[in-house]
Amino acid sequence: MVAFANAFCGGPFYHRRMSEVLEQEAQAGAEHARKYTRNNPYHSNVNVNYLLTAEGSEKETRHVELSLEDGMTYTPGDAVGIIPENRIAAVEDVLKALGYKGDERVLDHYKVEISLEEALRTRLGIGKLSRGSVGQFAKLAPEVEGLKVLTGPDNRARAEEYCWGREFVDLATDFPGIITDPQQLFHVLQRLTPRMYSISSSQKVHPDSVHTTVRVIRYEAHGRDRQGVASGHIGDRADEGTQMPIFLHSNNNFRLPEDSSAPVIMIGPGTGIAPFRAFLEERQADGAKGPNWLFFGEQRSKLDFLYQQQLEGMVKDGTLTHLHTAFSRDQHNKVYVQDRIQENAKEVFEWLERGAYFYVCGDATRMAKDVENALLDAIAKGSNGTLEHAAEYLAAMKKQKRYQRDVY
Repeated sequence: MVAFANAFCGGPFYHRRMSEVLEQEAQAGAEHARKYTRNNPYHSNVNVNYLLTAEGSEKETRHVELSLEDGMTYTPGDAVGIIPENRIAAVEDVLKALGYKGDERVLDHYKVEISLEEALRTRLGIGKLSRGSVGQFAKLAPEVEGLKVLTGPDNRARAEEYCWGREFVDLATDFPGIITDPQQLFHVLQRLTPRMYSISSSQKVHPDSVHTTVRVIRYEAHGRDRQGVASGHIGDRADEGTQMPIFLHSNNNFRLPEDSSAPVIMIGPGTGIAPFRAFLEERQADGAKGPNWLFFGEQRSKLDFLYQQQLEGMVKDGTLTHLHTAFSRDQHNKVYVQDRIQENAKEVFEWLERGAYFYVCGDATRMAKDVENALLDAIAKGSNGTLEHAAEYLAAMKKQKRYQRDVY
């Protein structure tokens, strides 16, 4: 057998066979990675979970590292889906409002019999209240006037006002006795869905784990302390050594340029920094020759400069050509990333003319629009053209996939 192998080593048979083996291994790896989904997650170990923001910050932002099984792969720009559980205190509040103990038996979405407590903790979305849930709840008691005024197209604004800052426990408390059978909750409440977080690591640097950057949401509304379902889980109940169900989600619309020599401009305020940490680690690992420019913004430099040491290290070693920061509360007049773009409009346009790719990640409601307006102004000024011409320029960039956004 050894003689046979040696006789063909390096010959056409050997190369053909090896290519077949490699192809089969690649297919097996892809199938292996695909087997973990939102309905069949991988139970990952929480390897690292620490606070990125300093004491005194108005924000609680955490860096989380989750283990991966062999064969699970991701690309910078992808997301990790995290499947949270509702906190026990919130579940107990709902049970109390409904008048149940929690040991009642129900059938979940897959007709599997479980306890009501488990259903409320792991299957049903008892957090942020939706108009859809109010509408389904109202169908159980069409005669209740207080619910009638929250349903129908004519009452949409009133329903949205009622839902703001409220959770299902508020609805169940305001209108007691409506749920007469625990199984009804599966028609009233939405499923407890995974939360998608941008991946903040390169697998070339961290082969056995996936990193993400999470802002923990906590607030008070209508007399109750609230928290984000997934972010609260990560902030309070995902200590190092515990497990979290996860899966990887591909995002082919947010990718580094195939040409590693192309310039890259990244706009990532707050947790929008996440995919750009991954981009920079990947470019660094690849030895990419293309210049990199990052705009990062937060409230205060001493409290909220996420990944400061790593980013400043990348400036020193040449990975980051430019690092422009905008800390809005460090001076009397608030300064944001879009202001830094305008201040550097001439060079931004020069980079675009050299074929730069422009990426934006973060808040869709205001930041992304303000950044786009600043970009259009930079194009108009740089080209001595009108805003109409700048819009055409930007449209061409979109077609070339040189303007990509991951906003939420």
